[in-house]
Amino acid sequence: MHSGKRFGAREFIIWTRRSIYVLAILAAIPTVLYYCGLKFVSFPWQPIAIMGTAVAFIVGFKNNASYSRLWEARQIYGSIINNSRSFGYIVRDSFSEKNSIRVKEIFLRHYAWLTALRFQLREPRTWENMNTVQYDEYSKKYDIPERLAKLDDELKNYLSDQELQYILSKKIGPRS
Repeated sequence: MHSGKRFGAREFIIWTRRSIYVLAILAAIPTVLYYCGLKFVSFPWQPIAIMGTAVAFIVGFKNNASYSRLWEARQIYGSIINNSRSFGYIVRDSFSEKNSIRVKEIFLRHYAWLTALRFQLREPRTWENMNTVQYDEYSKKYDIPERLAKLDDELKNYLSDQELQYILSKKIGPRS
């Protein structure tokens, strides 16, 4: 999903050029046949107008649903940020200066949780188009940290070996 501020026409055309080629060829076939005098490929305009209206409604509903999902994800992300910040303030203010090691340990565990969440959210889902040529080509432009590193290596920065082994033994598999 692209949720940036801009999605330019050039980027759109590069991303969808294979589909554009296929559709141009499919559109050219009946056009050429009609031009050559085969009039059986023509349609009256009424069914095409009805189909166009139906497609417009479907696309409108899909756009609305996609935006709603994006907005819900942004709300959840904002909630995680606010709750993490509040949690940090509470931990810092609840423990006295004598327990600074304990405060650091709690913070590191929270960072480990955030790191595990980050990796879990980047796991491929069954409905994603990650097996297409377009995805392979486009993904070469971006370095996704969760694909370059392993969860084990990232969690080593925040957890002791004993905690790390315990957490990794409880890992739930990818969800679809």
